[in-house]
Amino acid sequence: MKGTMRGICKSKPGVGAEYREDLPIPQITEDEVLIKVHATAICGTDIHLYHWNDYAQKRMTDLPMVFGHETAGEIVEMGKNVTGYQLGDRISVETHVPCNRCWQCQNGNPHICENQRIFGVTDPGAFAEYAPVHKDCIVRLDEGITYEMGAMLEAMGAGVHGVEVAKVQGKRVLVSGCGPIGLMTIGACKAHGAKQIIACDLIDQKLEIAKTMGADIVVNSKTVHLPDFVRSRTDGVGVDAVIDITGSKQAIVAGLKAVRKGGIFVSVGLPNGEVGLNLTEDIIYREVTYTGVSGRLMFETWEDCMRILQTPGFSLEPVIGGIYPLCAFEKALEDMKKGAPGKMILIP
Repeated sequence: MKGTMRGICKSKPGVGAEYREDLPIPQITEDEVLIKVHATAICGTDIHLYHWNDYAQKRMTDLPMVFGHETAGEIVEMGKNVTGYQLGDRISVETHVPCNRCWQCQNGNPHICENQRIFGVTDPGAFAEYAPVHKDCIVRLDEGITYEMGAMLEAMGAGVHGVEVAKVQGKRVLVSGCGPIGLMTIGACKAHGAKQIIACDLIDQKLEIAKTMGADIVVNSKTVHLPDFVRSRTDGVGVDAVIDITGSKQAIVAGLKAVRKGGIFVSVGLPNGEVGLNLTEDIIYREVTYTGVSGRLMFETWEDCMRILQTPGFSLEPVIGGIYPLCAFEKALEDMKKGAPGKMILIP
């Protein structure tokens, strides 16, 4: 497909991005499809790219480039090596692009590929009218899933992967952080049969939405000593599992003290730098399992997300914070900066 399109482009190193109406429509390779983008959500990673922090500088090396990775659209063009799909298919996109050659890819872990590329970070993304998608990253949307919901599945999958690793069924769980991923994680815990869900955040408005998503107990962790509060709600024992969405050093340290002996702590959120932990007292002597998750299993977690979306009582609607035209990208960022809850979605 030839011509130009509208999109948000990171044109040069430094803070900022620009909305343009003269970007060339991507020309796909034999291993890609071209999608007409219907919705793309804004992620914390996109804010890192916008502000050009250390993460962005290490990964976004081929400028100018359209970014944005949480997306859904329809296939409008196909490379000759793409099979199993057809024009008009409605899809979402797995962000991690595997090499299919390294040890991890060859042993069932393509989501942590040694040579991993990232859609919308290292490779062109979806803050635009059209986007190229590698054939290994196509996720067909089930009937009844809107494009707005489809654009939220990549982020939802990170939280759901944490829920899968924590094996929350029948357990008492603390979800730390009630941003969009945290809210979807709460809903996934409920769908997976958690016995009790405690949610904490620093913003009361987000905690109200956490109740809607299925949290049994919510607490503003600015106002309490979180480990003591959790133990007071769990017969003095602590929760069986903590799923940390924040990446905050303070939240991680508090969460480790809130999990019971023999429990599990799962890190989903990314800390900004190193985090000092008391391994002896908080992990080793207490036999706590500490693990992290990176994105989604390809593609078991996506299938789990589809099942959760069909769970009675589960809805992504409370997680949608706002829907904006593509040209209002800066307004969406400003609303996020002000602490508006929920996921912001851009419509080309």
